[in-house]
Amino acid sequence: MADKLTITLAQLNQQVGNLAANAAAMLAVRERSPGSDLIVFPEMQLIGYPPEDLIQKPALIERAAVELENLARVTADGGPAMLVGSVFVRDGALHNGVALLEGGRIAATRFKYELPNYGTFDEKRYFLPGPLPEPVLFKGAMLGLPICEDIWHPDVCRHLAELGAEIFICVNGSPYEIDKDVLRIDGVAKRRAIDTGIPLAYLNRVGGQDEIVFDGASFVVGPEGAVWVQMPDWEESVVHTVWNRVESGAGHRWRCEAGDVHELAEHPEDIYCAMVMALRDYVEKNRFPGVVLGLSGGIDSAICAAIAVDALGADRVWCVMMPSKFTSQESLDDAAGCAAMLGVRLDTIPIMPAVDAFAEMLAPAFAGRAPDLAEENLQSRIRGTTLMALSNKFGPMLVTTGNKSEMSVGYATIYGDMNGGYNPLKDAYKTTVFAISEWRNTAKPKIGLGPDGPVMPQRIITKPPSAELRPDQKDSDSLPDYPVLDAVLMGLVENEKSVDQIVAEGFDRDTVVRVERLLHLAEYKRRQAPPGVKLGTRNFGRDRRYPITHGFRTA
Repeated sequence: MADKLTITLAQLNQQVGNLAANAAAMLAVRERSPGSDLIVFPEMQLIGYPPEDLIQKPALIERAAVELENLARVTADGGPAMLVGSVFVRDGALHNGVALLEGGRIAATRFKYELPNYGTFDEKRYFLPGPLPEPVLFKGAMLGLPICEDIWHPDVCRHLAELGAEIFICVNGSPYEIDKDVLRIDGVAKRRAIDTGIPLAYLNRVGGQDEIVFDGASFVVGPEGAVWVQMPDWEESVVHTVWNRVESGAGHRWRCEAGDVHELAEHPEDIYCAMVMALRDYVEKNRFPGVVLGLSGGIDSAICAAIAVDALGADRVWCVMMPSKFTSQESLDDAAGCAAMLGVRLDTIPIMPAVDAFAEMLAPAFAGRAPDLAEENLQSRIRGTTLMALSNKFGPMLVTTGNKSEMSVGYATIYGDMNGGYNPLKDAYKTTVFAISEWRNTAKPKIGLGPDGPVMPQRIITKPPSAELRPDQKDSDSLPDYPVLDAVLMGLVENEKSVDQIVAEGFDRDTVVRVERLLHLAEYKRRQAPPGVKLGTRNFGRDRRYPITHGFRTA
């Protein structure tokens, strides 16, 4: 029976479906950790999380089983054991679980009991819950192995405690949401540790996977609620935690030696880091050489350019200014200034030849009709087509720059400025865009590759937003001021409030009714929008899934 254990927590990125790469990454950690007793990896580290319907391919399940056996055989060398998350088939049912690999074999398996089926999670679509798990005996220590959602409810930890668990090791694939790190530690992990009197090691993955991003921020908490170890957020990290068996009034218990307690990114740096990591992994894992985007001189495209540079480096970001007759000299100057601050390539491609050609081509069909939204949208669609042509010709992915406020009310041109492969701002309201722009102009994210100083002229942040599709156009001509619009949208989208509830909070009824109408009308546009990183609890597409065609209104 050991009186000391070294448990290595490996906070790693994953590649969904790339079993060989994920296995190789785990073995690399093992090679660097010869003195460890046990190396723990995040939830479903072998196949990647979330696998979505890829998990329904029998070939994936078969290869995962073979790869897990290969990993198990490695442990025959007498080195560290490994706790590996994967998928398992038992009695014809598929389970999300973990395997203890020790002594050249799969020594034990435990399956997830609580299956989340809300927001971004659809686990009941794929898995059956396992039975309430029993502890696993490892070198004299009784390990309780709850998996992610298992600690968000009390039953699993209480059951494990009743059966003699002495250390909880919880592996996770917990996506980033604003303020979720506080909820994980204070609202969940500490509560389970205090309720059961058992210390808890919480291991999360890090990295982007399509529209969700994982922030890491793994930790160890003691039975009194103290944080013994806090791993960094937004980066891979491998930490060796040392556990000692100590005497107590009731016999003995395990305690983790105090380790580093890293400061986690505060607002709005955490939001900005989520955007950077999500874009970086989307581009890298899909093997794009870089990105291209339209740089208009406005705040949305400027902050997207900064995010792209922080994610990929300036040499992989190509910006294009596409002026029309309505583009102001101020916008031209601001775009040039932003590009210079970021150190990116900036090309100018005027769109007037194409605008004139479309005007001539459509003149017979448009005869007798005054210019209106159709001509405005043509400009946006010409820009979108131009950028897609550059993407097709040279290979960089087109970054889309519309924010959540615009996406909510349809203040965006489908097949125009909505064109692209990924949108860092998809879940960021306009007021959030202002906040992260102000922050990035005075600070640099911990994972950023861009410049230390300002990334855009301050005038971009302070001037009134405009699409510049007609003379003297301002966003406020068509929309409520953004602080009002975003507050109304927070009620309608994030909190599912009715018009009457929002009006009772002091908002103008006509404004709220209009915003709700626009929100529902724009659903068809959002269905055709590119993916973008999830930041809050109700992002479009994964969390909020509304029908395009429906007749319900709350007023």
